[in-house]
Amino acid sequence: MLKRFGLLAALLPLAAAPALAHHPMESMGLEPTALTGLISGLAHPVLGPDHLLFLLVLGLVGWQRSLRSALVLLAVGLGGSALGLLVPGLPGMELLVSLSLVLEGLVLSGRLNPALLVPAFALHGYVLSASVLGWEATPIATYFAGLLLSQALLLAISLRLVSRGLSAVNRQWIAGLLVGIGAAFTWSSLVP
Repeated sequence: MLKRFGLLAALLPLAAAPALAHHPMESMGLEPTALTGLISGLAHPVLGPDHLLFLLVLGLVGWQRSLRSALVLLAVGLGGSALGLLVPGLPGMELLVSLSLVLEGLVLSGRLNPALLVPAFALHGYVLSASVLGWEATPIATYFAGLLLSQALLLAISLRLVSRGLSAVNRQWIAGLLVGIGAAFTWSSLVP
């Protein structure tokens, strides 16, 4: 019981933050270069609670239990990012990212097929590309390299956490918490 409250206490700050595109470059006033692109790509998934939570929970869903499936997810995310550069600014993407946490919670609870998370991963990639629109090719390339490294590390951490095991009760509890956090993010993006 105490473990549940500890996890809840750790995740509650995530529920308070709205789901937004998270990009350190603008707030620090940095110009896009190869180095700042790499740093931004490394930081971007970690600084956004919606993206971070989505990546970490993937291990609980079981989608990246093998190297092959992790590579597929990373390729799908990169494809979503490339699509974001080719067709930028589709409306409602941040709202869909918020809803992807609800989707992930429903998959974790066993109510939906895990294959539904593949397009959700592409959606996260799409949203993560919005911050580099207008950059030159080299900073974009290093941003994507950093993004891939950061996401691969988060998937590896997630997989490591899963290897420790999780009871069915805790899995359901985390699924419900994830649905609640996703609903809160969704609500915060709908109601200013």
